[in-house]
Amino acid sequence: MPWLEPVSLAGAHVRLEPLSQAHRAGLIDAVKDGELWTLWYTAIPSPEGMEKEIDRRLALQAAGSMLPFTVFDADGAVAGMTTYMNVDAANRRVEIGSTWYARRVQRTPLNTEAKLLLLTHAFERLDCIAVEFRTHFFNRPSRRAIERLGAKLDGILRSHQIGVNGTLRDTAVYSIIASEWPVVGQHLSFTLAREPS
Repeated sequence: MPWLEPVSLAGAHVRLEPLSQAHRAGLIDAVKDGELWTLWYTAIPSPEGMEKEIDRRLALQAAGSMLPFTVFDADGAVAGMTTYMNVDAANRRVEIGSTWYARRVQRTPLNTEAKLLLLTHAFERLDCIAVEFRTHFFNRPSRRAIERLGAKLDGILRSHQIGVNGTLRDTAVYSIIASEWPVVGQHLSFTLAREPS
């Protein structure tokens, strides 16, 4: 039995369902909200590239290195994507990443609750020893969001990846370790309760 299996996770503000091609039309509508694929410092699929991106993530799931989700808002509309990725079952580690949300749900309780659900599942069901987050050094909104979760900066991987435009990406690596989870979980629950809906 694989360590990481498809699962649905739900809260008051968000529902995470296993990614499917059946979600493609909703994902295309979501990515158009803010023209997210035009952000130079991140890799978000264009409307035309959505089918290929879904296939890519599902192939990585079949290989055991990713568990992708479609993100739905409280009204049941598709709001984006997120994943467990860089799965290291032997060392009980995952990365939460390849996340993007429609502009309409950015800076709402949706992201806080999605991360709370994913982290709770990782630490309390999968018994992870660490959960990582990675982002482009220049993706300041993403870095601030990761830091607000309570993740700590492990370091910067310099010239870590070659971008589609040929530029070199410095990657900021953050993590939450198992011993930190009780306090981080309490912090996220407190934050979520105080966020305006």
